[in-house]
Amino acid sequence: MPDTTPSFERIAFVASNNESAQKALRDLSTKYHGVDARNAEAIVALGGDGFMLETLHHHMNDGIPIYGMNRGSVGFLMNEYNVDDLIERLRGAETTALHPLKMTAIDVEGNVHEKLAINEVSLFRQTHQAAKMRVSVDGKVRLEELIADGILVATPSGSTAYNLSVQGPILPIGSPLLALTPISPFRPRRWRGALLSNEAHIKIEIAQPEFRPVSAVADNRETRSVVEVLIEEDKSTEYLMMFDPGHNLDERILVEQFVY
Repeated sequence: MPDTTPSFERIAFVASNNESAQKALRDLSTKYHGVDARNAEAIVALGGDGFMLETLHHHMNDGIPIYGMNRGSVGFLMNEYNVDDLIERLRGAETTALHPLKMTAIDVEGNVHEKLAINEVSLFRQTHQAAKMRVSVDGKVRLEELIADGILVATPSGSTAYNLSVQGPILPIGSPLLALTPISPFRPRRWRGALLSNEAHIKIEIAQPEFRPVSAVADNRETRSVVEVLIEEDKSTEYLMMFDPGHNLDERILVEQFVY
């Protein structure tokens, strides 16, 4: 049988607008003769986690793996930057296939907005007043009223991002779980969220949306003044991420749990 392993000699390079990312783009494109993404065996994204998310969204379902190199600030989703031996690194990299969340949001005018989220879907109060929300899972009301600044649903890959900053749990990348986490809850005060199956269908209904407006955000894509938000994993959509051996998302998430 013919060898179908990619040679990774056709690499596309994309970069954020910051100076270090643009310099890396010039250096790598010159050294490895970058090609258009449509003809690439891999896409190398140069920047930080925000730019990596943009790149993953742009190439969702293209079947082209994305290999990030950190030219930003945090770089949790990125590999270390090095201009040398890139083809060898790509050939030895581990590829992880993941599915995003699908957010279906209905606004006060009845318009339906569908968006995908790689990290999380978040709901936020838009004014000084706390949001009032009802939370249902798989058609059953689990929380009749949550009074809070908001609530979010995070994937395993997004569990170390905003979810972690609001005291949500860290999820192993291969776990079939989603994190449902409140943002500054006022009532019930002691509720800290729940772990849900990635098969779950989550519905969040907004009480008094005219007086307590709430926005829904899929990663960084916002829909304002929503009345109802449905969230589920979109198994029909897939994105591919590449990591150096020993530095994949499983290892990064494990390391994050021992940082103090």
